[in-house]
Amino acid sequence: MAEPVIMKWNPETTTVARVTSLFYENRREARDFIKTVNNLQKAMHFLAGENSSSEKLARAQNLMQIAMKRLQKEFYQILSMNRAHLDPESVSTRSSRTSTGSSTSYNDDDEDDVRAADESISEVEDASLLAMADLSLIAECMISTGYARECLKIYKIIRKSIVDEGIYRLGVEKLASSQIHKMNWEALEVRIENWLNAVRTTVKTLFNGERILCDHVFASSDSIRESCFSEIAKEGAAILFAFPENVVKHSRKSPEKVFRVLDMYNAISNHWPEIDSIFSFESTNSVKSQALTSLIKIGEFVRSALHDFESVILKDNSKSPVAGAGIHHLTIDAMSYLSNLADYSNILSDILADSPPPAKNVLPESYFGFSDSEESPAPAISLKMAPPLQTRHQSKALQRHFLAYLFLANNLQYVVVKVRTSNLKYLLGDEWVTKHETKVKQFASKYERLGWGHVIDSIPSDPMAIDTPENAKEVFKKFNSSFEQAYRKQGICVVHDNKLRDYIKISIARKIFRLYREFYNAHEQKMRRDRNSAAVVRFAPEDVGHRLSDLFFGHVESGSSSSFESSPSPSRPRREIELSNGLVLAGPKKESD
Repeated sequence: MAEPVIMKWNPETTTVARVTSLFYENRREARDFIKTVNNLQKAMHFLAGENSSSEKLARAQNLMQIAMKRLQKEFYQILSMNRAHLDPESVSTRSSRTSTGSSTSYNDDDEDDVRAADESISEVEDASLLAMADLSLIAECMISTGYARECLKIYKIIRKSIVDEGIYRLGVEKLASSQIHKMNWEALEVRIENWLNAVRTTVKTLFNGERILCDHVFASSDSIRESCFSEIAKEGAAILFAFPENVVKHSRKSPEKVFRVLDMYNAISNHWPEIDSIFSFESTNSVKSQALTSLIKIGEFVRSALHDFESVILKDNSKSPVAGAGIHHLTIDAMSYLSNLADYSNILSDILADSPPPAKNVLPESYFGFSDSEESPAPAISLKMAPPLQTRHQSKALQRHFLAYLFLANNLQYVVVKVRTSNLKYLLGDEWVTKHETKVKQFASKYERLGWGHVIDSIPSDPMAIDTPENAKEVFKKFNSSFEQAYRKQGICVVHDNKLRDYIKISIARKIFRLYREFYNAHEQKMRRDRNSAAVVRFAPEDVGHRLSDLFFGHVESGSSSSFESSPSPSRPRREIELSNGLVLAGPKKESD
């Protein structure tokens, strides 16, 4: 019964059998062919039990060899001719749609578009399903008849070439440590970007689709589908997941590289559930081990880079003064770095969880604005991310009188604003922000006391207590001298933050402008009787207000006497700041205002 069915499709005896595909021409006949082979296998078992040297057994063995050659040819043709329908993306998409399609619903308005799309997809899915079903049928038959090795050889050669080609096209290749070491960072960054895209595609599509196909085709044997998938995917996956380890081990460490390295950490950790599922076989454990090793090495790289970053901050010994007690370049660079790091807070929490806490003498309580006691320890990520600026700048600035505190106010305000407007706020907390806003005001008050205290002290708190013209004259002279001196010194100062600038100006104006206006109104008429009154009463209250409003833009020449001309500079448009007691302080108007 088997002989006519098998011999019809013997590729060595008929031209039709040599050029035609059994499964393509007549699927019913193909299934009959498989059924005949299975029955022949049963007959061979029977004959072997009855008489192992019988002529029928020899004929059966010969027919079985012919049938296997036919099935090998069919298996190869199906794999080769259906590369498009069996590509990993089609297989993984079909699997995803099959698992989620039952719960998908659409609006009536979209029904026509969805139906048209589904019909197009259905054609691809139908071809994919048919090819997978035929491959499974042939594989099961060949395995059950003892021809598993021949079946696997064909499958592995074709499918491995597809996986390797896919990885290569994604820009992933095995690099020697010397190649990575010689690459400049720009070239390596391009490689990392390619790798990040490759991880998404390989995990979601390439390896996932290959695992689905392998599980389906060799569903009849767990051991075969494991060994088959392992040989097809393990080499490419190992190259893929070894790349991050090679990068961090053989490229020069520097803080600016941390962000791209953290992207690689994020890529692996985000796809870990899929990686763990796809490579769940014992024979593919090495792939997962490699991925975990890369995570560990990335963690070591990041901790080392952050330590280097802290060292740069703490060991900075530049002695050149910052113009106008403004914002130190270290403050700007460090806060830019920290605010970018804060975007990776979840990853850094994992990486820094096991790192040793900072030494107490390096990071005192006032450094962060919250305590790190044994009863309520601060999270490792918060300790690392707290801006490492205040203590260092303070130690460098304390010998510079009023400039020291303006410098601290400027820099700490910059830090606070950066924290408040970035993810650092969520790491350090509202309490940290509030405490350091208070510290900014404390520094501003100390600057005011050192820089303007002698001006404030030159004006009597009670104008009427000055009862003689001679005493009033001395007060005016003392105020003129102290105000000129303070204005020239403070003229070089810069406050970049609008809110802080207005806060300091208003605070100074409330003390100087109000007192001087009251004293001026009480004694100015008396002074006008003196023929040298212009030299005595040099400033009207409006002049004082204009001078104060010009401060903190760094535009006043410290040695210029022309700064005290009575008319304001026409080149600086003004804006007005209304004080709480009704006084109006005119100030330069910026374009942004």
